[in-house]
Amino acid sequence: MTEKIIDTGNSRLFYKVSGNGWPVVLLHGFAEDSDIWNLQQAELSAQYRLIIPDLPGSGRSDLVSNMSIEGLADSIKKILEWELSTPQAAGPAQGVIMIGHSMGGYITLAFAEKYPDILQAMGLFHSTAFADNEEKKTTRQRGIAFIQSHGSYEFVKQSTPNLFTEAYRIKNPERVSAMIDRYGTLNPLALEAYYRAMIQRPDRTAVLQSINKPVLFIIGKYDKAVPFEDSLKQCHMPDQAAIEILGNSAHMGMWEEREKSTAALLSFLADTTA
Repeated sequence: MTEKIIDTGNSRLFYKVSGNGWPVVLLHGFAEDSDIWNLQQAELSAQYRLIIPDLPGSGRSDLVSNMSIEGLADSIKKILEWELSTPQAAGPAQGVIMIGHSMGGYITLAFAEKYPDILQAMGLFHSTAFADNEEKKTTRQRGIAFIQSHGSYEFVKQSTPNLFTEAYRIKNPERVSAMIDRYGTLNPLALEAYYRAMIQRPDRTAVLQSINKPVLFIIGKYDKAVPFEDSLKQCHMPDQAAIEILGNSAHMGMWEEREKSTAALLSFLADTTA
């Protein structure tokens, strides 16, 4: 695993690279960083070249001037331009496969809309192309107010347990606590910016309806953040779709059902790079 930082002039962007082969980008979600993929990294990097960024404002990446979903997609584009320009790296002409968890999926959709020629395939891991409804927007606005009043740690402490099934929380309390401790230190300005970006993002079902490349959907049966029923409504939209339902997961399938999630990713990657 190699850690890299690029300086865009106004901010620094951190990312990790491991393995060789077809480039695969893994994007983390809201109130996370690149380490969220640690349980998948070893197996995937044995066959592929993984590029795993800290999104702007998370981990070791700075905030950027444009923290919209589209602006975050542009930051990923800058990382790829830098990383794939080296002679030993596969270039954009080959295409990258981008998998986004939750908010990372929103960024993946924006990237697909802006830079379709760079993508070979894409995946939505507990994510959706639908815009927020009014209830969801109100919930996020309340989240912003809570962060402003109580800070990142109290917000993450309150919200994180809801990302897991009750069974997982009971069996793995130390993992949930470790996640709270790690991500409770995130910059509150970044968390607020992410929420505003998600509230403002448009419906991108047209991207799924028009894309001529494979799309993977990984869905948690007990997901409260991206409800199971809503996820199913988008699976028929692409011409080429692979669907994996995690029957014992909420919103954190890469942890809750590690083996099944990793197997789904490997199968999709194998099919799309054959």
